[in-house]
Amino acid sequence: MQKQDTDTTRALQGLEDSRSSVRLRAALAVGTTPDPRFIDKLIERCASEPEFYVREMLTWALTRHSPSMTVPELLHEVRSERAQARSQALHTLSKIGDRQAWPAITRALLSDADEEVARSAWRAAVVLVPEGEEAELAAVLTTQLGRGERETQLSLSRALIALGEVMLPALRPAMTDVAPRVRAHAIATERLLRDPDAGFEFAIEEAKRIVALGRTGQEE
Repeated sequence: MQKQDTDTTRALQGLEDSRSSVRLRAALAVGTTPDPRFIDKLIERCASEPEFYVREMLTWALTRHSPSMTVPELLHEVRSERAQARSQALHTLSKIGDRQAWPAITRALLSDADEEVARSAWRAAVVLVPEGEEAELAAVLTTQLGRGERETQLSLSRALIALGEVMLPALRPAMTDVAPRVRAHAIATERLLRDPDAGFEFAIEEAKRIVALGRTGQEE
């Protein structure tokens, strides 16, 4: 028992070490031997961990614990004032995949001012959305078309495409939107749905050409 307590203390200290390699090993150790005593610390660390690959290991470690213990804590975290806390909690919820978390994916999160939070919310939403509510989710997601640069736009397109053709009724009005960025993004998303192998760069450039010519993808 004493050795177990010592190992626990060492792992908890490791998560705070100044060296990212030590934090990574500590997160791996915690996930390899799940213990409810680690949950709060893992979630706390997710909110401040600067290294992407360490955050991914922290998320993995959380998925190794019982959802009944992790999900309530993560749901609390998505309401945090800290953007990274919200983003990482949403990312972890998408990996756990417990649909009881769905009510926490609010319109406010899906349109969060922080792009990392919004992108995490989009990914979580398409994983957690209950059957039959995909069209309603698509209607909210399409309000974000044209937002951000390539990486953000690609994330949104992937989220919409993951919903399948049920998202088309929400997407089509955006294909004639007054804003060129919104039109181009909507057209590119529709093209990617039809031809996933086309690649986002090709689809967005083709969409921009169509917008410049004053046409929509529906007219071809």
